[in-house]
Amino acid sequence: MSEDFRLRLLIVDDELSIRRLCATVGEALGFRCLEADCGESALALMEEEPAHIILTDMVMPKMSGLEFLEQVKKQFPRTEVAVMTGHGSVETAVQAMKLGAYDYISKPFSPLEELRMFLRRLADKIRLVEENRFLRDRVANETDLHGIVGVSGKLQDVLRMISRLKDTRTPVLITGESGTGKELVARAIHFRGLYAAAPFVAVDCGSLVPTLIESELFGYEKGAFTGALKTKGGLFQSANGGTIFLDEIGELPLDLQAKLLRALQEKEVRPVGSNNNVKVDVRVIAATNRDLEAEYRRGAFRKDLFFRLNVVAVHVPALRDRRSDIPILVNWFLNRYAKGESMQVTHTAMKCLLDYDWPGNVRELENCIERAVALGNHSTIDLADLPPALTRGAANGEASPPTDYAAGLNSTDLEYVERVMIQRVFDQVHGDKNQAGKLLGISRATLYRKLKRYKIGAHERGGASAVQ
Repeated sequence: MSEDFRLRLLIVDDELSIRRLCATVGEALGFRCLEADCGESALALMEEEPAHIILTDMVMPKMSGLEFLEQVKKQFPRTEVAVMTGHGSVETAVQAMKLGAYDYISKPFSPLEELRMFLRRLADKIRLVEENRFLRDRVANETDLHGIVGVSGKLQDVLRMISRLKDTRTPVLITGESGTGKELVARAIHFRGLYAAAPFVAVDCGSLVPTLIESELFGYEKGAFTGALKTKGGLFQSANGGTIFLDEIGELPLDLQAKLLRALQEKEVRPVGSNNNVKVDVRVIAATNRDLEAEYRRGAFRKDLFFRLNVVAVHVPALRDRRSDIPILVNWFLNRYAKGESMQVTHTAMKCLLDYDWPGNVRELENCIERAVALGNHSTIDLADLPPALTRGAANGEASPPTDYAAGLNSTDLEYVERVMIQRVFDQVHGDKNQAGKLLGISRATLYRKLKRYKIGAHERGGASAVQ
């Protein structure tokens, strides 16, 4: 994590020497350490600036360590508390853990390495919890990550790249057709990593007014142009410490490409109308549906900027190249738009969805399901509920050229589709039925019936059926 997002450790002990010792070790591990000499002072500090971790003594004047622990757990339930006890006070430590303490350590610390390892374990645990919590919040409240759904090999390659890139500051170039979910991949790289709490600023380069692009990206000084009534920071400054996502980077004019390259190389921007540069620490993720290599060869894109952005490339496959994900995506969007209603897709409609080539990719599929939910009878989606562009070929008995996936399914065997999808999801989540049900968009009871029907998971527990 960057300096601004260090974990905060509050040390509570009436002995100054103990507080200073713990603070010295904690700061060496990267904590920002706060100190309090009693429980009352610690609670007052927590009101102003909550700590991620509290390390507290058990024997203190006025408020005991156990009383302090109870108050913290009541007022700040997300804060982890570890306790310090004297030798021979194991009973007190056990009582503290029953009240919610995460762990305990005995004083005096001998050797000192024991304290360092204790605090490091706490830091690792809290960082993992914070990353997971932040991702869950983003999934629930902002991005939903609903486009990154599926179990196909090509999508798994993308997810593996996201996992490898999430904690780096390396520039990333995301390529793929319109509607494949390039922005979702960019958000996943940012929000699943160590910098998730830092800003994420998305910029659609194709929608920016050409005459205002520079001032939007880099900011401007008061009086720099007509209407500049006050100084304003640009989008790069808004993203400082985090990530700026430059969507459709190929739409930037050549003169702006040169200024963007300078900003990336020098890690600073110059606002319009200013003689001074402003330092920025920004990880750049760019995306395009164009072939930028071909663009720079014909002089429409700067070669040096291409190589600056293309440090790591992530290609998001077209939906027609991962047809095995279509049933999972359909169920996902049904969950999203049917609002709790149990809707089924007929075999005829599902075959039509599988056969269609989806030029608009996942975005087109999402629009299709939203339309079908709105027009359907709220229990079943049939061929008549699908857009004419899909059903025209089906009505004429036509189908898209078979893919290796379609050929493997013998075209019409939709039960085989369902079994393969459930098996792949079940394997992907290592047998976690709750996660499998969420990915497939079906209830736990329905999942159990299908697992039993298709004998999925029967290899677990020494060959006995895993469906309980």
